[in-house]
Amino acid sequence: DELLSMLNQAFADEWLAYYQYWLGAKIVKGPMKDAVAAELLLHAGEELAHADMLALRIIQLGGTPPISPEEWLKVTHCGYEAPTDPFVKKILAQNIAGEQCAIDVYQRLMQIVKDADPVTYNIILTILQQEVEHEEDLQALDEDIDLLMMRN
Repeated sequence: DELLSMLNQAFADEWLAYYQYWLGAKIVKGPMKDAVAAELLLHAGEELAHADMLALRIIQLGGTPPISPEEWLKVTHCGYEAPTDPFVKKILAQNIAGEQCAIDVYQRLMQIVKDADPVTYNIILTILQQEVEHEEDLQALDEDIDLLMMRN
C-alpha cells in the first residue's frame, strides 16, 4: 500500500511536470527562449513517458493510477507551480526546483524497493537517471543565460 501510494504520487508529479514543461515552452520569453522552449518540450515528452511507465507498473501491482487532474493535485508530492512569470530565468528556476523534488522522490522510492522489487527498482532507476539529466540540462541553460546577460 505504501509503495502504491508513492507510485501514485510520482505518477501525479509526472503529469503535472509534463504540463508545466509543455506550457512553459509555449509562453517562455527572454534571452535564448527558443533553446529553452526546445529543451522544455523535450523534457515534457520524457515526463509523459515516465507517467506511462509508472501507470503500467501501478496496474501490474494491482493498483489504479489517479484518474483525474483533480486527484493529481490531491496526491502530488512535488506540486505544481503555475508559470505566472514567463521570463526564462523564472521558468528555468521553477523547473529546476521540480526536478530536484522528483530526484528526492525517486531516491526515496529506490530505497524502499531496492531489495524487495527489482522490476520497480529498474523502472525508478531509469526515471531517476533522466530526472538528473533534466536538472543538469536546465542548470546549464540557466548558466548560459547568466553569461549572456552579463555580457550585454
